[in-house]
Amino acid sequence: MKRHALSTRLWHWLNLFCVVVLFMSGLTISNAHRLLYWGDWGFSRQQAWLEVPRFPDWMTIPGYYSLAVARDWHILIAWPFALGLLFMWAAMLLNRHFKRDIATSKREWRWSNIKRDIVQHLKLDFDHGDGKYNFLQKLAYGLVLGVFLPMMVFTGMAISPGLEPLLGWLVDLLGGRQSARSLHFIFAFAIFGFFIVHLALVILAGPFRQIRDMITGGRIDEA
Repeated sequence: MKRHALSTRLWHWLNLFCVVVLFMSGLTISNAHRLLYWGDWGFSRQQAWLEVPRFPDWMTIPGYYSLAVARDWHILIAWPFALGLLFMWAAMLLNRHFKRDIATSKREWRWSNIKRDIVQHLKLDFDHGDGKYNFLQKLAYGLVLGVFLPMMVFTGMAISPGLEPLLGWLVDLLGGRQSARSLHFIFAFAIFGFFIVHLALVILAGPFRQIRDMITGGRIDEA
């Protein structure tokens, strides 16, 4: 049996490409107005809850300041990002990947089990779970797939000038257009934080095998 299904591998690499382009083009958009607010509106530093630093050109798409070009990239890549996430959820539910490998049980939420998981992670033992993933891995993947990535889609739709008139209910649900923009920023950096931790753990767990398995699928008996 393959360790990673074809649907998971295809989505993984597509999502990586989309997230990188969206994040880097989003930094250019952030540079255009570096203040974040809560509610429906805001325009001054006195009303802002956070002033975002200016990101250097080497971190952005394009590699120079152009709000129009950055928005074009952002909107272009948002479609495969959102449709890819929808495809991944459909595949996970159909092939039972979510129920089998990511959903947690009541037993796993016991403090003794969580503490054991933390200790094993500190020892760099990542293969101590009963199934494919241990509790902390399930929790991280569940948050990313079920909260961080969907919220990027929903908040992005709420602040899109073309969609906002049609999605007033979503804007209200998120607390206003400026709240949606702030949440978009927060979840973007939550995903960035996950990416850094994920990359570090892949390196610690053996990058050659991890990358190979995500390309070829690997085998369960090699885990």
